Amino acid sequence: MPSASGWRSTLAFIAVLCWAQPLYGLNNGLSIKPHMGYNTWNCFYGSISEDIIKSTADSMVDSGLKKAGYEYLVIDDGWSELNRGNDGKIVADPTKFPSGIKHVSDYIHSKGLKYGMYSDAGPKTCLGLPGSRGNEELDAQYFADLGVDFLKYDNCAAGPEDWIVDRYVAMRDALNDTGRPILYSMCNWGVGDSWLWGPKVANSWRTTGDIEASWDSMLRCLDNTVGLSEFAGPGAWNDPDMLEVGNPGLTVNEQRAHFALWALLKSPLFIGADLRTLSREAKEILTAAEVIAVNQDPLGVAGDLIWKQGPLEVYAGPLQGGARAVALFNRHAIGTQYPISNITVAWKDLGFDSDIEASVRDLHAEKDLGTFTESFTGAVDIHDARMLRITPRSSKVDCDSWRPWSKENKALQASVRSSLSKMSTGNMRRMAVTS
Repeated sequence: MPSASGWRSTLAFIAVLCWAQPLYGLNNGLSIKPHMGYNTWNCFYGSISEDIIKSTADSMVDSGLKKAGYEYLVIDDGWSELNRGNDGKIVADPTKFPSGIKHVSDYIHSKGLKYGMYSDAGPKTCLGLPGSRGNEELDAQYFADLGVDFLKYDNCAAGPEDWIVDRYVAMRDALNDTGRPILYSMCNWGVGDSWLWGPKVANSWRTTGDIEASWDSMLRCLDNTVGLSEFAGPGAWNDPDMLEVGNPGLTVNEQRAHFALWALLKSPLFIGADLRTLSREAKEILTAAEVIAVNQDPLGVAGDLIWKQGPLEVYAGPLQGGARAVALFNRHAIGTQYPISNITVAWKDLGFDSDIEASVRDLHAEKDLGTFTESFTGAVDIHDARMLRITPRSSKVDCDSWRPWSKENKALQASVRSSLSKMSTGNMRRMAVTS
C-alpha cells in the first residue's frame, strides 16, 4: 500500500486528470444550487416505514418547508430486505413498505417533491443490508425505474484494496447510463480527500464523519470543512453532513448557529428531525428566507473562515452583485462569565476598501442595521451566530472578484485544519449506527 503522502499525491494527480477531461464529469445538470430536502437517518435511523415516509411528505408540504426550498425526501439505510431477490435486484422490506416502494415513490412525487434513495459503495450497507458494489448498473437502473431523483451513496463494508475513487466512479457512470437525471450524493466521510476529485464524480461529497446532535459534533463537522470552499461550486458541493436543527441535544442558539454556518458554507441543507413534532423555534430557523437565500445565491461561491481570535470567528462569502454574506460566530465555552461577545468584521477582510460605505442587514431578524465604514461590530450570544449581508453603497466599487480563499485566509484555514484531531474513518458511520 502507498504511504499516506503517496495516496495524497496520487489523488491530487487524479484530480488534475479529472479537471482536464470535460467528459469525465457526472454530467447530470443537477444541483446548480446546493440541494435542499429531508433525510430519515438522523431521526429514525433504520426504523423507517411507509407511514413515516408518507407523513413526512405531508408535513414537508403542510408546514411550508417545500415552499421554502426543501424539495427532496430521501429514504436512508434500512429500506431493504437482507438478501437480494432471485433476479439479483435489491428488494424493499415488505413489512416496512407493504404497498411497495414504487407506491412510496409515486406518493412523494404526487406531493410535488422529489424522491431519494440510499445505497452503499461496498457490498453491504452500514446496517448490513445489500450494498451496490459489483451491481452498480443493475441497481442504478432499478433506482431509475422506481423514479428515483436522488441517490445517497454510503461508504461502509468496502475492503482497503477496493480504491474509493473506483467505487464512486462506477456508480456515477451507471447513473449516467440510465438516462435519468439522478442527483448523486457521496456519503464518503471525507475519505481520500474527496474534495480533490469529487467535483468530477458527484454533486456533493462528505467532508467529515457523521454528525450527531451535539455541540462538539457540530464543531467537528464545521472545522473539517474549513479551507475547502475553493473546491465547491455550481453542481458540486462540500457536504459537512445533515442538519441537526430540531433534534434534542442542541440549544436554540446552537441550532441557529448550525444552520447559518451550513448555509454560508453552501452546504446541502437536509433536515433530519421528526417533522411531526418540530418546534416553532426550529421551524423558524429552517425557514429563515434570507439565510436560505445566501445558501441559494446564484453566484455559487462557498463561504469560509476569514478571521479568528480565540473562540470568536468570522465566516464570509461573496454574493451575486458584490455583497458579502457574513456570520459572526461565538464558540466560547458554556459557563464563561462573558455570555455575550462583540465580534468585528473589517472591510479589508471582505475585499472592500476601508473607506467605502456599506449597508449592513441582520438576516435572521430581517432588519437593516445602518450604514458603516471600515468595519461592523455586533454583539453575539454564546454558542450563537449572527448572519449579516454587507452591501457596498456605491455601484462603482469592484467587489465581484474577492474570494474567501486568499493567501492570508488560506494560512488561517490551514491552521484550523492542522489542529483537528484525527479519527478513524473506518467506523465513522458505525459510530452513528450504534450511538
